[in-house]
Amino acid sequence: MRTNLRMAGLALAAFATAWSSLSKAAEISKSAEVQQTGMLDVANTLDYAPFEYLDADGKQTGIIIELAGEVAKLVGAKLDIQRTPFPSMIPGLAAGRFKIAWETFSATPERLKQVDFVMFLKAGLAVSTSPDKKADFSGDTPLCGKRIGVSAGSASDFLVDKLSKQCADKGQAAIEKSVFNSSTDIVQAVLSDRVDARMDDATASSYFEVTSKGQLVVLPTLYDVAPLGLAIAKDDKGTADMMVAALAELFKNGAYKAVLEKYGMGAYAIKEPYFVNSMDALRAD
Repeated sequence: MRTNLRMAGLALAAFATAWSSLSKAAEISKSAEVQQTGMLDVANTLDYAPFEYLDADGKQTGIIIELAGEVAKLVGAKLDIQRTPFPSMIPGLAAGRFKIAWETFSATPERLKQVDFVMFLKAGLAVSTSPDKKADFSGDTPLCGKRIGVSAGSASDFLVDKLSKQCADKGQAAIEKSVFNSSTDIVQAVLSDRVDARMDDATASSYFEVTSKGQLVVLPTLYDVAPLGLAIAKDDKGTADMMVAALAELFKNGAYKAVLEKYGMGAYAIKEPYFVNSMDALRAD
């Protein structure tokens, strides 16, 4: 009897889960294309870890691939990733070759003339250092007096100059900047104590922390923070409404946070997804 009751309970739980998924699909308004085809077609480059890449078994994976899969479940569609070169994505949307280009796009005035965006992430520049030096980076001006490695001509290269001037203006020691030709060279310089830390793209820095098993750790402060989003065709309200609603559900049910934290990207979560069709619509979070 107990076994039968247990089996009945498991069946009821499975039914409830399935019913919940169907209910969510019904609640989220599907775009005309998804309604007609039952497919969620997403253009993606598939070569920018941790957002999208092929694992050792040749399987598509990464932050964007997993989030897209969760969206497909919510709208009751089958996910189809269309591998597309990055430079072809926005022109492809404008030309109607696909409806969604899911990458980590920054919204710029030039891009907004051709496409709209649904923002789902934020990023910026971050500083990473060896675990034994992490405590040395404290206070309101943690970089003053430190030796910081940057890639030549990068955003970090210019930002360190700006921050160093701010240190001097406050009567503190300037930043000692070292310029390298690659991120790999900077990492080696930190590990060999030729510099105290590296400043680089925040998402790449966090991913290295995860894949290197903590050889370098990312400090909590983000610099030059900006929202990032997926792109959709201009004035495609059906697709925009569907993606905002589906992502909002992933934010609510915890799937969004779980995916980001799996890849060490929890610091780059935003409060909620939102639609952007002009620079005025961008938010600071």
